[in-house]
Amino acid sequence: MEQWMNSNAREIEISGIRRFFNKVADVPEAIQLTIGQPDFPTPDVVKEAAIEAIQGNQTTYTANAGILPLRQAVSQHVSTYGLSYDPISEIIVTTGASQGIDVALRSLLIPGDEVILPAPVYPGYEPIIRMCGATPRFIDTRNTGFVLQPEQVLTAINHKTKALILPYPSNPTGCQMTAAELTKLADVLADQNIFVLSDEIYSELCFAAPHASIACDPRMREKTIVIQGVSKSHAMTGWRIGFLLAPEPLAKHMLKVHQYNVSCASSVSQHAALAALTKAPDAPKQMRQAYETRAAFVTEALDEMGIPYVRPTGGFYVFCDIRQFGQDSETFSSRLLYEHGLALIPGTAFSSYGEGFLRLSFAYSMEQLQEGLARLKNFVSTLV
Repeated sequence: MEQWMNSNAREIEISGIRRFFNKVADVPEAIQLTIGQPDFPTPDVVKEAAIEAIQGNQTTYTANAGILPLRQAVSQHVSTYGLSYDPISEIIVTTGASQGIDVALRSLLIPGDEVILPAPVYPGYEPIIRMCGATPRFIDTRNTGFVLQPEQVLTAINHKTKALILPYPSNPTGCQMTAAELTKLADVLADQNIFVLSDEIYSELCFAAPHASIACDPRMREKTIVIQGVSKSHAMTGWRIGFLLAPEPLAKHMLKVHQYNVSCASSVSQHAALAALTKAPDAPKQMRQAYETRAAFVTEALDEMGIPYVRPTGGFYVFCDIRQFGQDSETFSSRLLYEHGLALIPGTAFSSYGEGFLRLSFAYSMEQLQEGLARLKNFVSTLV
């Protein structure tokens, strides 16, 4: 019966991140610097709010868009970035940022459309694009410091282009776009009839410069969909709460897609997210400071090994350039795992443009980072 399934579903593949992560089960003593989730616990005040919600029987369906107090808190939260969204008509609480991305793309795309993505890029976008019958069009950012350039976008746009995805701060590179860079990008997009999906899930974890959103540009607000959430900012990956922010003419249609997809996000998790935004405002700052310290430690170690990288300025990743060693990413990472007990994600998990790179996550303790980098150093010493 498999042949009768949706061909788009048959052709997409399991994420390269998860595929390699599953290999680690074969090496139980391995140090893992793979998965992108905070190693901090969810703040106590957030867990307490969830317990109170359960004990108070806040366990039924909510409004499709989410409980209004949470949407109001989201509106207040994003105002710190200069964004303004009506909590009643322009904010949807989703089941994680991933579902927000899915809802946005399925609301926008039809077969034959094209979507521009800066590569290397998080692998969660391409399968959704292809499931919609659309085609991803990658722009190579390896020679521009992993930052998308306006002239690259202008060259890539054609009559099939429906949307551009802006995933900054970036997974896997740790790079972000500054307000000045976004303004230059807006200069070439303002007159184009294409949408922008701005995935800003790492916005609270920028440690080199404040986060900036292209939706702040008045020329771009009406065509931009912003994805936010509490997974990374408040160590709540398993709670599955994200936020989709869009101008009302777009949001009203996305709400329908969201409604038929999940009805509403978990009621208990919504109350927990409300506490995260209103009662744990310092949680992101504390984690951000730790990630900045870890980033400095990791990059110093890479410098000593002679492994190039672009300095991360947000999130908790560094993209290591291993091209000098003459091995493809899959071979290098597999040998590193099986011969030295260190798991890093091969760059090809982030499109073919990630070949020659490895993603190292520093969302791990300093002890794990120290041991992991020592194992990387030992492996590299055998290659030179």
